[in-house]
Amino acid sequence: MDIARLNMYNRLRDYKVPTPILDNIFSNDEDILILEKAWNALIDDGFKEDPAAEEISKIIFKDLDILPDQSFNEEK
Repeated sequence: MDIARLNMYNRLRDYKVPTPILDNIFSNDEDILILEKAWNALIDDGFKEDPAAEEISKIIFKDLDILPDQSFNEEK
């Protein structure tokens, strides 16, 4: 994973997107391209990285119909 993608991954994880969901997004070429396009559009519109991650995390939660505090079976 390149540095820009790793940065997106970590920032989205900081906004409570569960790692299994992020792993799924980042392992699918089509999904990661959509995420990068959305991320770059927000940055181009003047968002800093944390607010961009927050907005994208809200979209992920809405699209998956889950709550940020919902628990997931994450392997540790």
